[in-house]
Amino acid sequence: MPIVSVRIPQMGEGLQEALLVNFLKKPGDLVRRDEPIYVMETDKASTEVESPYAGRLVEWLEKEGTVLPIGTEVARMEVDEPVSESAPSHGSPHTPAVIGSTTTSSTDAETGNEDEGTGGSGGAIPPRTRKMLKEKGLLDIADQIPRRGNKLMPEDVERYLAAASASTASAAPSSLYDESPVSKQQITLNYRLHRSVQTTVPVTVMNEVDWTALAQARQHVKEAGGKETSFAMMLWCVVRSMSRHPRFRTSLVGDGTIFRTYRHVNLGVAVALPEDTLVTASIHGADSMSRSEFFQRLSERIELARQGVDQADPSITISVSNIGTASMRMGIPAIVAPAVATLALGEVFDAPIPSGSSFVFQKRAQLTLAFDHRIINGVGAASFMNDLKEEIQKFHF
Repeated sequence: MPIVSVRIPQMGEGLQEALLVNFLKKPGDLVRRDEPIYVMETDKASTEVESPYAGRLVEWLEKEGTVLPIGTEVARMEVDEPVSESAPSHGSPHTPAVIGSTTTSSTDAETGNEDEGTGGSGGAIPPRTRKMLKEKGLLDIADQIPRRGNKLMPEDVERYLAAASASTASAAPSSLYDESPVSKQQITLNYRLHRSVQTTVPVTVMNEVDWTALAQARQHVKEAGGKETSFAMMLWCVVRSMSRHPRFRTSLVGDGTIFRTYRHVNLGVAVALPEDTLVTASIHGADSMSRSEFFQRLSERIELARQGVDQADPSITISVSNIGTASMRMGIPAIVAPAVATLALGEVFDAPIPSGSSFVFQKRAQLTLAFDHRIINGVGAASFMNDLKEEIQKFHF
């Protein structure tokens, strides 16, 4: 039975890379044609990628949480039906799909054809690869470089050089530094931050709010045996304000030519994990819930996030971070794609407020909003922040 390549597909014009989020199948699993086999994330969306073939998954060639160029071979499959060697492989119009077979013909044995991926010298070296080998001084050892196809390709050479570089680095004196792998959650966050830097036009506004109403509501709930925090109450205020400000429920699609406005509020909440890792808890359709339903769903989603489950998706247009838990009074947050805005709540503090000829102390907090100027203008951001301020200051339980 023939073995074929499965590659990162080109899901939209202009895409250069994708994040391999997680696998949906294990080696040895039977796979139907058009059945989802892994999840990938791009600057367009998070997508379940379907198998272009029916057969059995032989192996995964890359790791979850890896950012890969479009067209990268990520898996190999043993297929049920013969595949034409002239047919393009999944996601790459330049590479033949058929790379081997589970049986070896007598003709193959006589001509010395080798299984792809063995790294032997039986395969051809295309001109561009040969040029690269000459430039790197590797032409004499070309037959020692592992390859994933019958031809030695530039990406095979790059992979070999990267492995050699890593081996050299690992041989350096360990007394000078420590090295550890980047967690899957951090790789995902880094990918989204990088996308945000490339695509958003960030602008920041700040507003100080009177926290008295929320503090009193929290005290009332505590005395009644409830668990709702003042932060959860503030999030409810965010939901109510977002329901009245459509641009905070909007994202850009169609290469930045179309506004997509979600009919309901889909809220993200940043959740800190050990070792300074962040994931997102999400509450979809928050504006369609009662306040008690919202608090219950918020608690469930945050608990899921604390288990390491990141829930971000393209419909989450705003994310809220409570930096006050780290004793920070103010901070300028980063926009984390796919969200179009991030709201940071600072530490609640006692501020002296003039009262006649003296002062009274009032609990206050600083709200900082970073937003994508391509979607939200300054006036719209100020209107939202003033609306939110009013919601917070008139809150009652």
